[in-house]
Amino acid sequence: MDSQVLADQVFTEILDELDTHAEANFCLDGQTSILNEYVATHPEELNRIKKLVKENRLFVGPWYTQTDALIPDAESILRNLTIGITEAKEKYGKAMMVGYLPDTFGFNAQMPMLLNQAGIDSIVFWRGTNFDTQVVSPYFNWHSLSKDSVIAANFPYGYFTGQIGIDAKEKMESFVNDRYDPAIDFLKTHGENDDILMPSGIDQMNIVHNMAKTVGDINVKSKHTTSISSYQKFIDILKTKDLPDYSGELRLPTYARVHRTIGSVRQSIKKQNFEIEQKILKRVEPLMVIAESVGIKIGKGMLNLLWKKVLECQAHDSLGGSVSDNVAEDINHRFKEANELADGIENFIKKKIADFLNLNEDEILLFNTDLHDFEGTKQVNVMSRCENIKFRGIKHQVINLEKYYPVRKHVLRMTEKGREYFDEPKYFELKCTLDVHIPAFGYKVLKFEKDNENNEEVEAKSNHNISVDKMKFELVENKVRFTNDGSVYDDFIALVEAGNDGDTYDYSPMREEIEKILSFTDSRSSEDGLFKKLILQGSTQLPQTLEKRIDGKKDTEFKYELTICINKISKNVFFKLNFNNNIDSHRLRLRINPNSDIANVKTGIQGGFVNVSNLEVDPEWEEKFDEKPVNIYNFDKLLNIKSRDCSFSLYPKGLKEFEFDKKYLYITLLATTGQLGKPNLAWRPGRASGDTTNEGHIMMPTPLAQEHGEWSFEIGMTLDDLEESNRVLAENINMIFDESVSYQKQLLNLFTNRLDNKIWPTELVSDIPRSISILKIASELIVSAVYPSKDDGQFLIRLFNPLSESIDVAGKIPESFVRTDILENEILENSIVRGSSYATFKGNVPINFKKKDLDL
Repeated sequence: MDSQVLADQVFTEILDELDTHAEANFCLDGQTSILNEYVATHPEELNRIKKLVKENRLFVGPWYTQTDALIPDAESILRNLTIGITEAKEKYGKAMMVGYLPDTFGFNAQMPMLLNQAGIDSIVFWRGTNFDTQVVSPYFNWHSLSKDSVIAANFPYGYFTGQIGIDAKEKMESFVNDRYDPAIDFLKTHGENDDILMPSGIDQMNIVHNMAKTVGDINVKSKHTTSISSYQKFIDILKTKDLPDYSGELRLPTYARVHRTIGSVRQSIKKQNFEIEQKILKRVEPLMVIAESVGIKIGKGMLNLLWKKVLECQAHDSLGGSVSDNVAEDINHRFKEANELADGIENFIKKKIADFLNLNEDEILLFNTDLHDFEGTKQVNVMSRCENIKFRGIKHQVINLEKYYPVRKHVLRMTEKGREYFDEPKYFELKCTLDVHIPAFGYKVLKFEKDNENNEEVEAKSNHNISVDKMKFELVENKVRFTNDGSVYDDFIALVEAGNDGDTYDYSPMREEIEKILSFTDSRSSEDGLFKKLILQGSTQLPQTLEKRIDGKKDTEFKYELTICINKISKNVFFKLNFNNNIDSHRLRLRINPNSDIANVKTGIQGGFVNVSNLEVDPEWEEKFDEKPVNIYNFDKLLNIKSRDCSFSLYPKGLKEFEFDKKYLYITLLATTGQLGKPNLAWRPGRASGDTTNEGHIMMPTPLAQEHGEWSFEIGMTLDDLEESNRVLAENINMIFDESVSYQKQLLNLFTNRLDNKIWPTELVSDIPRSISILKIASELIVSAVYPSKDDGQFLIRLFNPLSESIDVAGKIPESFVRTDILENEILENSIVRGSSYATFKGNVPINFKKKDLDL
């Protein structure tokens, strides 16, 4: 809201300036969202805005919001571009087709490929470069893993390099001699560039008044010649140049901070972001396609609104967490709204399908939202009058009691006679784990009944080990030992803790503190028809505050629990860690010990896999970098390390930061803090990041960033061949992150699904099959997303090729599907999908319904 108040004045002044100075132009920060907000309160300005956009003097988009480039899902980045470009074109005439990201905290190596998916061939950015070790020039051809490329224009000193405020105009000679010309000289020297990009702006700064005169005044004082340009014009100039080439990420803090440890700050924001992304991609979007197939239409604007709520949480500061508590509350509220929209859409679709099928309360609607047949376990929640039930035709099933609801007296029921009162009987909420087969991209109906035999109770025992086939986990002298096929891995997984002297931008180690291992002291095991579990518990005394840590006072008990679960059928392993964080200003990490030297780690990134190797940190780093270039990295969904005789693949849910040395791999769980910005950190000397040590600003506490409360983290693990293919790793990601989507039509508890009590039956229904499979594609194809088209009756499939070589999908998807870009423009590319790249296809939604009126 503060930004909207500021924009009200700044944007109006921009429009007035552009109206009266034909030579001037302005880039509206690359974000369509901020212009939407302005037009909502200034609808009278729309025509003036359209005119200036058409004249190439006001530039809008291509983003909806200025995305973080290291933490969101690749699909989020693609949807950000889709919505930003589409709305810029539809509302204002056209979009600026330059990947403008002036303040993002570094970039993953696949950014060129992601931009190319939208037809964007360039990027303008600030942070992450090094002209000594990466590329010699601020202007270069940036190549992705897929050999896609963009022309990159970097301003290493920021989007305020040529910032011209009132003080600069009043002291033009000093501005030119001390700031402007030295910046040009630096950019000219590195790469011997004759044409230099000099951006002029900063956060919410007014437009430079009378730009032609201002540039004239600069030219009088400067040894260089300056002219008014735009980002697109500058990119067009670079297209005529012979530029150097670069491949890889851009994340070195040479000329500006990139906050290499921001991947664990305000973990609650990152965890919520991951969960809502998965909910949309694995549940809501495919369900909307299935719904359309059976005659249920959900407005496409609802999905658009849902994505916007998520994208508003994904700007670099927001998703990074480098914000005040006031802003963090806004972000959390957007996540709340997004979840309510997502849950509501899903609830509506499932309830309507159940109504069409006229399901009984002893039947469960079970969905498969993937384009491949499903074989494995699904979780199903059931409301039942009976505590003991069993599902027909399911060989392996486990039924656990979640909650008991006692008899309720004098309950109201509305009938055709009016109000009636009765005693509502007791009932049970059951959590069911079923080993099932579901056909590709569709649903089936399961039926359950009373079970006269006792269910397989999960019995807790005091055992210190569990084993399945050649795999075994055990607690030995307070450490976890893992054995696989005769190979023993001692101290395989551990929880470690240390103080955090950092802020909401960066973790900072306590000087001379050694990371503490939090031992497990108690264990018990349990087993049912599908899983074996080893539950490990521990507690330790820790300092409650940073001040007490400095004084060496360990005054607070910290408890934690790790559950190791082995699926007896698939042999996959899952780790679940639970604790109540009651400690301030500390960092918690999981440590994995493969019991052999770690040379490198293969990681997932947005749109690919890369091998990460540690670089030696220069002992004189303070003279060469704005912050220490620590070997702490971001990743997306996968960490793969090799041991002596096998490969471990870890699939953390919602975690984004890791580190490794020769012996251990560390996954960061939390890095909590109570301060927005702090000066003179161990790895970040000098000023505080943000504004807290600027003139006139104050230090700002952030108690919410201490992340107190209950936490639960899940990490899947598979054991692979030593040289496991990227295709298998990608398949495993989809398998580990699979969602269980089911529905029971029942009257016992209408708040199991929040909207059930408000979704009324309609007299116009669809006659639909009790089991459908909309589409099945070749098993070796990896699906990134399946979602409704903007056109009724059509939907899109996005395929991901994780291999380094191209693949041909001809004959593996329906011939009727056409190749498009992410904006749904048909493109001439054939069925070849380049390695480490995406391909989008558009086709018709199959019809599986006949409309009919209820015979009442």
